Amino acid sequence: MNIRINEHDVAVTENTTLGDLASIHKPGADVLILNGFPASAGTLLQEGDELFLIRRGEQPEKAELERLMSARHTPGVHARLKEARVGIAGAGGLGSAVAVALARVGIGTLVIADFDVVEPSNLNRQQYFIDQIGQPKVVALADNLQRINPYVSVEPHVSLLDPANIPVIFAACGIIVEAFDRADMKAMLVDTVLEQMAGVTVVAASGLAGYGPNNAITTRRISSRLYLCGDGTSEAQPGSGLMAPRVGIAAGHQANQVIRIILGEEG
Repeated sequence: MNIRINEHDVAVTENTTLGDLASIHKPGADVLILNGFPASAGTLLQEGDELFLIRRGEQPEKAELERLMSARHTPGVHARLKEARVGIAGAGGLGSAVAVALARVGIGTLVIADFDVVEPSNLNRQQYFIDQIGQPKVVALADNLQRINPYVSVEPHVSLLDPANIPVIFAACGIIVEAFDRADMKAMLVDTVLEQMAGVTVVAASGLAGYGPNNAITTRRISSRLYLCGDGTSEAQPGSGLMAPRVGIAAGHQANQVIRIILGEEG
């Protein structure tokens, strides 16, 4: 009979147990996943079963991780994500969350720019840890992304972005995520990309402060090369600060729109 082990087709005999197969194909495996659920070593295998054999704490090789991600995303989708190069302007609440989402789906290259350092007030919504306080955000974020997916290429730039360096830092990026807090910086990034970087699409955000209705945050196509995520109105102010849940919702919109553009779903 035929089964699959870590996305490889394997022929096995009748009355073969999960433990028998693990001892042959991955000696020392201590996590045995059968058809999506943990199973005991004595479980008898059946035609069409799918197995994942894991040693706790072991980092899979690049080829194995890519096979697993390809199976999860479907091969054609994963191949296109892997070839993409995405820029992220700002590594705060939006930018760090977008970067984590895109690293998890296997975007090939992330180019991230921010001049700031991690400070205690960032920890209420940004993807950093308390022992990273004082580190440049892009350096800390690159370390965190390496732990999530070491095979995603991350290019960190400790830089204050301006109209002169944006086209240089984000050269060859087909999509740039705008992830600033300040309205003037948002406008500067969008204007620079649309005016100086032909063919590049911007996924920006506006209106995500506080704890207002989840579904007020939407994604709108403003022009052929500009998308805007958020509710368009809520600003950070006393009694309505920037908080992890709503920032995360907006970042999820941005990351998903990036994926849609890469896959040709641009509406």
